[in-house]
Amino acid sequence: MAELVGDWLPLPDVAERLGVQVTKVHRLIDDGTLLAVRVGQPPVRSVPTDFLTDEGPVDSLRGTISVLRDAGFGDDEALRWLFTPDESLPGRPIDALRTGRKTEIRRRAQALAW
Repeated sequence: MAELVGDWLPLPDVAERLGVQVTKVHRLIDDGTLLAVRVGQPPVRSVPTDFLTDEGPVDSLRGTISVLRDAGFGDDEALRWLFTPDESLPGRPIDALRTGRKTEIRRRAQALAW
């Protein structure tokens, strides 16, 4: 997983980048705005850097995470799907979300449930 995603930020670094307390980052994870997994040695709970913009979390990420969870995806599976290149996009779903293509990505995520 760590190699697929590439760049990660530990939760304290996410908090610093967003200008909030680390407890707020925990709430963002709990409410599905962000996903976090343990990576590195020693394993530290971290968030993919691509989930963040200069203004905060990618706007369309929360709804997409919700759709993936509704489709039965766990957090690891959702991360893998978001960061796996798809030739039909082209690119990765997270890149499409970052460029404002949420409708297409959510439609694809919903189709996974069928």
